Amino acid sequence: MTTYEASDTKPHKLKVRAQLIEEICTSFGNDKHRLMDILIETQRRFRCIDVPAMEHIAELIGSSRVEVEGLVSFYAFFSDTPKGAYTIRLCDDIIDRHKGMKKVARSFEKELGIAFGQTSKDGAFSLDYTPCIGMSDQAPAAMVNDVILPNLTPETVKELIHSLKNGEDLHQLAQKNPVQNNIRLRGDILLCEVEDNKGLQSTLEKSPEEIIKIVSEGGLRGCGGAGFSTGQKWAIAAKSDDPQRFVFCNADEGEPGTFKDRVLLTERADLMVEGMTIAAKAVSAQQGMIYLRGEYEYLLPTLEAVLEKRRAQGFLGQNIGSQKGFDFDIRVQLGAGSYICGEESALISSCEGLPGEPKTRPPFPAQQGYLGHPTIVNNIETFCHVARILDKGADWFKSFGTAKSFGTKLMSICGDCASPGIYEVPYGTKLTELIEMAGGKEIAAIQVGGPSSELVGRNGFERTLCFEDLPTGGSIMMFSAHRNLLEVVDYFLDFFIEESCGFCTPCRVGNVFLKERIEKIRAGKAVPEDIDYLRELSNTIIKTSRCGLGQTSPNPVLSSLKNFPLVYAALVNENEDGFKTNFDIQGALEESRRLAKHRSYIYDPDFEQE
Repeated sequence: MTTYEASDTKPHKLKVRAQLIEEICTSFGNDKHRLMDILIETQRRFRCIDVPAMEHIAELIGSSRVEVEGLVSFYAFFSDTPKGAYTIRLCDDIIDRHKGMKKVARSFEKELGIAFGQTSKDGAFSLDYTPCIGMSDQAPAAMVNDVILPNLTPETVKELIHSLKNGEDLHQLAQKNPVQNNIRLRGDILLCEVEDNKGLQSTLEKSPEEIIKIVSEGGLRGCGGAGFSTGQKWAIAAKSDDPQRFVFCNADEGEPGTFKDRVLLTERADLMVEGMTIAAKAVSAQQGMIYLRGEYEYLLPTLEAVLEKRRAQGFLGQNIGSQKGFDFDIRVQLGAGSYICGEESALISSCEGLPGEPKTRPPFPAQQGYLGHPTIVNNIETFCHVARILDKGADWFKSFGTAKSFGTKLMSICGDCASPGIYEVPYGTKLTELIEMAGGKEIAAIQVGGPSSELVGRNGFERTLCFEDLPTGGSIMMFSAHRNLLEVVDYFLDFFIEESCGFCTPCRVGNVFLKERIEKIRAGKAVPEDIDYLRELSNTIIKTSRCGLGQTSPNPVLSSLKNFPLVYAALVNENEDGFKTNFDIQGALEESRRLAKHRSYIYDPDFEQE
C-alpha cells in the first residue's frame, strides 16, 4: 500500500497524495455523509490527516476545511500529525489499572524509548493511552492498529516489541494470545442453542402491525440501559408519513467495564442481523446500518462475512425470504474512538459525517433521525431478543425475569473476581448471586451499569438487577475491600471529562470542578463544606447539561456519597481553620443556572443508548 509521509513535500509525492485522496473520496461517491469512512481510510493510508489533506477532501466532497477539521479533532483515532506505523493504544481504564497496567506501560516505554503521547523518530511506533476497549475481562489490554492484545504483562510486551522490530507479522503474533469470549453462563434465550432464522421466517407470515404487537406484548425494553419500550419506539416510526425509514444497530458499547456486545458480535451476529431485518419489516425500512465502535474494527471481517452470507441465502437484500417487495440491506459504519457516539442521536450525527454530538430533542430519532428520516436505533442485545421473541412468542419471553422486567440480561462481570466474563441471567438476579457466580472475594463495592450508574455497597448486595430496582446496561465491576474507592470515583470523573463533547458548560466545566474537589478530599485537605459543594454542583450539572452524558456523569460522586459516607468522613478535616476554602460555589454555578433557565434541549432518558 502506498503511504504518504506528511513531512515530504516533493512535487511528485504531493501529486501521489492528491491522487490517493481522490481515489478514497471517489470510492465513497464523494459523499459528504460518508466523511467518517473517507477520514478513516485517509488516516489508515497516510497515518495522519494533515491540513492539506483536509482541504483536498473538503474540495472533493463539497464541504469546507473547517467542517472536515471538526471531525478530525473530535474523534480520538484521527490525528493531524503522523502516527507510527504501529499505533499502540494501551487501555487505561480502572480495571486495567488494578490489573497491572502501569507496569505494562513502563515496559512499553522502556522497550520503545518513548513516552506515552510520543512517536518514535523513525516513525515506526506511536504510544498512547485510550479509554475502555471492551477487554475488561482480559486486562491489561491494548490495541495495536486494529489488533487487540489481551492479558498483557511486562514480559509479553518485551517479546511483542522485539518481534515487531524484527519484522514479524502483527496478526500472527496476536494468534499466540487471542481474545477469549469467556462465556461463563449460557442462559435460556441468547446464548443457548438457537435455530437459524426461525424468528424471521415467522415474520414473513405477519403484517408490520402484528410484529410490533408481538414485540410490545413481550414487554421487551431496550437493553442499553434506559429501558424504553422497543415496541413503542417502533410504533412511532411506523406511524410516520415519511416513506423513507432506517434501522440502525448501536454496536458502540463504550461504557467502561462493558464487553457483552463484543461477545454477541462473535457468537450471535446472525441473530442480531435477523432482529434488524424483522425491525425493517415492522417499520417498512429498506436500509440499515451497524455502527461498529472503532475499538472493534477487528470484528469487521466477521460482520461483513455474515452480511454476505445472508444475502446469498436470500435473508438480506431484495425480496427477502422470497417475499416480493420485502427489501432491506445493511452496511457497517465504523466509529473512530468516541464514547458519546453510544448515545443514539450522537451516533446518527456520526453516520451523517458530522462530529458525534447529541442532537436537540424532540424530535426523537424515531420521528426524525438519519438525514431527517425516521430511524430506529436499538443495540445488539435488543435486536437479538427481537429475533427470539418472534421465534418463541411473547408469553415465552415473559416467562423469564420479574413482574416488570422480562427476559434475560447479559452481564459483563470484571474486576476483583476469579471468573470475569459473560453471564446470561434472568432479570431479578441479586448482586450476591453474581458475586458467588464470578468468585468475588471480599467485595466491598460493585459499580452497576458502568460509571454513569450506581456504586453499591455491601448493604445493597441483596438488591436485584431489574428495571424496578437496579437497571443496568450490563456492566458489573467488582471492587474488593483493599481498593481505594475515591480513586475509582476520580477515574470515572476523568473519563467523563475526556469523553465530553464539550458543547455545554455544565458538563465541560462542572465535571472538572467535581474532580478537583474529589482530589482535594483524597489529599486529606477537605472540610465539611466540600461535601455540600459536591452535592450541589452534581445536582446542578444533572439539571442543566444538554445530553445524557452530563446528566449522569455526577452519579459516581452522588452514589458514593450516599452509599459510602464513612469513606468521605474519614478524609474530611473537621478543624476548618487550616483548610477553609474561599471558593464561591454560587459564582461557579451562576452560568449553569442561567443555562437551566434558557435551555431548549428536552432530554428523555428513555431514548438513551437503546
